[in-house]
Amino acid sequence: MGNGNFTLEGKSASFYTLGCKLNFSETSTIMRQLIEAGAHKAQRGEKADICVINTCSVTETADKKSRQAIHRIVRENPHAYVIVTGCYGQLQPDTVADIPGVDIVLGQDLKGSVPENLNGLVKRDHGIYKTTGTNQIKNFVPSCSRGDRTRYFLKVQDGCDYYCTYCIVPFARGHSRNATIGSLVDQARQAGSEGGREIVITGVNIGDFGKSTNETFLDLIKELDKVESIARYRISSIEPNLLTDDIIDFVAGSRAFMPHFHIPLQSGSNEVLKLMRRRYARELFADKVRRIKSVIPQAFIGVDVIVGMRGETDELFRDSYDFLNGLDVTQLHVFSYSERPGTAALKIPHKVSPQKKRERSRLLMELSDSKTRRFYTDHTGREALVLAERPQHGAAVHGFTENYIRVEFDSSKVQENSIVKVRLGGLNQAADALTASII
Repeated sequence: MGNGNFTLEGKSASFYTLGCKLNFSETSTIMRQLIEAGAHKAQRGEKADICVINTCSVTETADKKSRQAIHRIVRENPHAYVIVTGCYGQLQPDTVADIPGVDIVLGQDLKGSVPENLNGLVKRDHGIYKTTGTNQIKNFVPSCSRGDRTRYFLKVQDGCDYYCTYCIVPFARGHSRNATIGSLVDQARQAGSEGGREIVITGVNIGDFGKSTNETFLDLIKELDKVESIARYRISSIEPNLLTDDIIDFVAGSRAFMPHFHIPLQSGSNEVLKLMRRRYARELFADKVRRIKSVIPQAFIGVDVIVGMRGETDELFRDSYDFLNGLDVTQLHVFSYSERPGTAALKIPHKVSPQKKRERSRLLMELSDSKTRRFYTDHTGREALVLAERPQHGAAVHGFTENYIRVEFDSSKVQENSIVKVRLGGLNQAADALTASII
């Protein structure tokens, strides 16, 4: 394989993804490109000729997991060509290229050209890297892929111009940029023609959509809603200051956009929000939640929260907890603050101990569990439409309602990717889903 005549035809390829939904979407696109170029996906137990690792760098733990994944995959596939891409590869390309067994590190702007960078690749004693400085990343790499799941993920936007003090992502992904509405509608139609029923709209800061093309996110979702072959859309995550009343009202009356919002708050303390350099106060966030619940009472609302930010004293955490406790939301996604070199947060005094971070995480996760259980049990006995998903081996058939309640069926006759009408029962034994009977 090291003679310089390496081609993709007939080669087996494996893929490993860390991090966000956007990464999973992009990996699926890389997989499709390699298959179209003549490779095939490696089967279970098959040694791969090509290994693609899409890395994450959002936290120090993500960096560590990325390194561990690279070492493990090299060890398990000693003769494979190993390609590393993603945020960790973009931020520390020389470090990654130094890992024994890595052949090439591709920056964010080259994620869409993995096959071109593989053809003719020669095995070397030391890996090489091809990356562009973050400020020079200008191209948008499209992605609309299904992967191994029922739903598709449509990448509409990339990069971020916000530069929150704790966040490394703008340095890893570059400035905000997006595809055109026309191209995204075409990709949605293609997903529908392949049998896709649900699309999750993904990006780094999707509410900022339109900077590259002089369009708006509201314009986008209005056009996507017209693609009748797609039964469901979900908005993956949108900043509260970019979630306009017009967007909320459109979702409330749309044909296919689900009553499901994911909104990053990060802290319920205004003082901490200022330290984070977020672009809103908690009062605006509370207004958005009230607006959603006033027009879509059964909407699922997920909220991102960071604990242990530099400067978050015990008093400020309690202030944040009390605010979250009073919010009519469904679920909290809790993250511990992680020091990232190069971010402005490192200049903030008062470092929170790991023990306090763990305790604060525990308190918020318990609060989240109580909110989610209350939301689930409030729906017991109601009718709902569920998109059935492929179960893991030995697991119950499951799916999600329109407002994102996880459901387990009492029937094995439900076909994957079909929308079925059910009556919701009680919590299952694991308390993470409702049971349901088909109507």
